[in-house]
Amino acid sequence: MSSNTDWHTITIRIPFASAKHAEIALQAIQVDAELQPHAVKRTLSVEDDVLIATFDTLTVRLARLTVNAYLENVDLVVRTLQEFGPIATQRPPP
Repeated sequence: MSSNTDWHTITIRIPFASAKHAEIALQAIQVDAELQPHAVKRTLSVEDDVLIATFDTLTVRLARLTVNAYLENVDLVVRTLQEFGPIATQRPPP
């Protein structure tokens, strides 16, 4: 196994319209496990309205592929929130 100095780390901070939307994004994205957990370690968190992702990968190529897939997922979540966010946050009538 590689030593810690062989890992490449990338942190991405994505602001959302609200803390609730950032939490929704976190919940939607964190259910998918990494396909190569031995080579990619992902940490997701939310601070206020910012979704934070940190990736540790064994190769630069894996960093690129992992970040690309993550950003595609975030894009899908953002577009879904734009389409359904206002409806989803409204309470149904009693």
